[in-house]
Amino acid sequence: MKMNHIRDVIEVASRGSLRSAARHLGVAQPAITRSIRELEHELGVALFERRVTGMLLTGMGKAFLRRASAIQLELDRAKDEIDQLKGIGTGTVAVGLSTASHVALLPRVLHSFEHRYPDVKLRISEGLFPAMEAGVQDGSIDFYVGPLAEDSVGSEFVVEKLFDNLRVIVGRKNHPLAGAKSLADLIHAKWVTTSVTISSKAELDPLFEKFGLGRPTIAVQAQTALSIIVVAASSDFLTMLPQQWLEFVNTTNLLQRIAVREELTAPTIFTVRRARLPLTPAADYLCDLFRRAASQLMKNPAVGKATRRAKASSPRLR
Repeated sequence: MKMNHIRDVIEVASRGSLRSAARHLGVAQPAITRSIRELEHELGVALFERRVTGMLLTGMGKAFLRRASAIQLELDRAKDEIDQLKGIGTGTVAVGLSTASHVALLPRVLHSFEHRYPDVKLRISEGLFPAMEAGVQDGSIDFYVGPLAEDSVGSEFVVEKLFDNLRVIVGRKNHPLAGAKSLADLIHAKWVTTSVTISSKAELDPLFEKFGLGRPTIAVQAQTALSIIVVAASSDFLTMLPQQWLEFVNTTNLLQRIAVREELTAPTIFTVRRARLPLTPAADYLCDLFRRAASQLMKNPAVGKATRRAKASSPRLR
């Protein structure tokens, strides 16, 4: 088995046809055809079904593709690592960020990273850990920064706590409930939310239960901060956001804070990476920048207060 066999299977599977794969790779189509046939002969199975509409992976092909993609990712990372160790700052760093880490930490790390690695491409994905877990595990995402689900993650990950956090309630400008002083005043409101778990109720239900209130009504489940903001700004739905969004709320005419008396704890922010393989030098440097940015953020009185209060009760994930 040769490396071009792996490369060709990935490209044909990704693009759906021999012609498109050959064009993208800049090689002759017969060479791709020959490469696929050689690999199928070696494995003794068909990897693709040849159809008029293109090339479709067989069951065996899907199994091979999973391994082949992981191999290709590791080879790309290996090349990046060697180049960076040689002082050639090229390659790609892929990071997954939650909304809180986007707002609180990303602005603090970009300048230093670009200064140190001006030719390394930074690929940023927005989301929460359930959506990022597979990518971190297979190496397509170098590391994740954000909250985790209620349960501890597996031993295949290295988890480092950055800081505890607080949330604020926001709604559109001149919201009918803008004068609310307590969560109890919002019990009949409708909410737009996301969640660190699969269940959209997992974010708000425990908080309302903590204060002896009934379950809130979740009308919209969003996947990104942009969706949450657009929905909240365009309706009477309320939302809870990490406190780092206050500056955005206060400097726009879209939203306003609803200042209830209860302290609204937010999920703790962590970094998560694979345990079995190290980060490339560039990815490791970026991860350390996030660590340092979190340390600076801890000097903020509000964040520091939340961290000291929750430190004793927050489980340490391994």
